[in-house]
Amino acid sequence: MKGAVEPKRLEAKGLGHPALVVDMNDPTWTLSITRGVEAAFALSWEVLSSAAQELGCLLSLFALAPIPWSLVESAAPEKDTEDLEDARIELEQLHLLQSEDNCYQLHQLIREFLKKKQNNLASGQQQVSHFCQAMVDIAQEIPEQPIQKDIQRFKLDIPHLQEVADHLLDTMSDENLIWPFLGVGKFYEGQGLYNDAEPWLKKCVSLLKQRLGNDHPHVAYSLNHLAGLYKSQGKYNKAEPLYQQALALLQKLLGDDHPDVATSLNNLALLYEAQGKYKEAEPLYQQALDLRQKLLGDDHPAVATSLNNLAFLYYSQGRYKKAESLYQQALALRQKLLGDDHPAVATSLNNLAGLYHFQGKYKEAEPLYQQALALRQKLLGDDHPDVATSFNNLAFLYQSQGKYKEAEPLCQQALALRQKLLGDDHPDVATSFNNLAFLYQSQGKYKEAEPLYQQALNIFEQRLGVDHPHTIIVRGNFERLRNH
Repeated sequence: MKGAVEPKRLEAKGLGHPALVVDMNDPTWTLSITRGVEAAFALSWEVLSSAAQELGCLLSLFALAPIPWSLVESAAPEKDTEDLEDARIELEQLHLLQSEDNCYQLHQLIREFLKKKQNNLASGQQQVSHFCQAMVDIAQEIPEQPIQKDIQRFKLDIPHLQEVADHLLDTMSDENLIWPFLGVGKFYEGQGLYNDAEPWLKKCVSLLKQRLGNDHPHVAYSLNHLAGLYKSQGKYNKAEPLYQQALALLQKLLGDDHPDVATSLNNLALLYEAQGKYKEAEPLYQQALDLRQKLLGDDHPAVATSLNNLAFLYYSQGRYKKAESLYQQALALRQKLLGDDHPAVATSLNNLAGLYHFQGKYKEAEPLYQQALALRQKLLGDDHPDVATSFNNLAFLYQSQGKYKEAEPLCQQALALRQKLLGDDHPDVATSFNNLAFLYQSQGKYKEAEPLYQQALNIFEQRLGVDHPHTIIVRGNFERLRNH
């Protein structure tokens, strides 16, 4: 093995150096430990090869968290793989590097020492540049809706993305500045961890405006992502002005004929639909669909998304024939382009089931609801908002058929999961309160139903307003119960 260091030579100069022996009764013992580590490592540093020294400096750029070796290799593209491994072995022989399951980590004090060395390294700026680019590449690979295998793949990378966002932004180009924040945001938001995603997406908007000015496409993209997060949290009043700003900015900078403008139109339409503003939503959906078909062609996932969204609007308006045709097109296109195992396919199955359900076609709806639930659990795990939605929808189907025993546990699971993931005042939680109340009412359990209706009504009035269709429906249910 090239460059390997003899263990006997290192034994007296590693972290077992006498400089580490301190008097615990000394009130300055923590400072003594720090100085002891520095003294011991200064001796060890001298016997390291230049390659091992450079690797140690590179490792100091990572967060104080497990570092996958593949990520180290990505951050050192100019290094020979075998030379890099030899350098790692030197650090391990000195006990300067902890290892487990092909991941590596520096002790905090050693990392601090190496950071000082990294600052003075001749190739230090190049190291930082390669490290940041490796993290940008990771962020760009994180999908908008990560599934379970994506979460497992990227979870060890996230602390290092956060390290870049927290400490290395000054070294990043304007074009790459957005990516560490979007990577972390997508990772958390895709799991329904909205509170974890929010500070990163808010900081993204703020820093991009500060560095790039207000008129830059990346500012618009960051506004879109933050607005999408607020929409997922049910914070519609916060989301709307951000979506509007993003759309206006993209139209100004990119012109009207651009795929990103179509995405922005679609996003604003989704928000209007969630608020029950169907008249405002429809022309935006139609513009987005037309633009996507024009720019991307008919066989594109974004076109399938537009077909699905326009179908949902028609379904909400009771225009079932138009909705069914578009839902079927969207499902077929997603299966063709994305395969059967994709979250978007689960969404199409769920939506088509919902249409059949409300038309009273229970036999057609049930297998589609069940397929959507099973696919979401497989891809997203059991703790995800979309899984809660599937529980809710399947429960409502069973309730419509008078299968109350099958419906009740699913209603309860949906409510508990939504409260856990979304908090107690989210519109989806209100929906679950209403549905469980309606189930109890259908069984004559009026005492159990009344407080649930009241909770649902309070949330909808506060979050959506007194004139929203959902608020009106719950108010009607509640009044019928109280007049019983």
